[in-house]
Amino acid sequence: MYGFVLTVHIIASFGLILIVLLQAGKGAGISGLFGGGGNEAVFGGNTTPLIIKKITTTMAVLFMITSLFLTLIGSRLRTRSLAERIPPAPAETQQQQSAPANNVPAAPSEPTQP
Repeated sequence: MYGFVLTVHIIASFGLILIVLLQAGKGAGISGLFGGGGNEAVFGGNTTPLIIKKITTTMAVLFMITSLFLTLIGSRLRTRSLAERIPPAPAETQQQQSAPANNVPAAPSEPTQP
């Protein structure tokens, strides 16, 4: 399940990147350099075809849904971290075993009066 959702997530992310790069920007002309890109909207029609907008929206929604599923699935797996998988060094285990079991400090002696 995790592998399938991860594969769909990777495909959706690459698809989203490609479809966004295919779209033309609003201020693609020289007038857009100085903030005059609004001129094109008045004199021209819709610059991005409807199908590209629908594909972009679909890819974005698919990316968000797979991100949520991967988060949920990943939080339920709860595998050990890499640091927990490494066994302790032999010197550390010997020190832990040779340490005394009772580490209670001795009671202080009472001071003598001269």
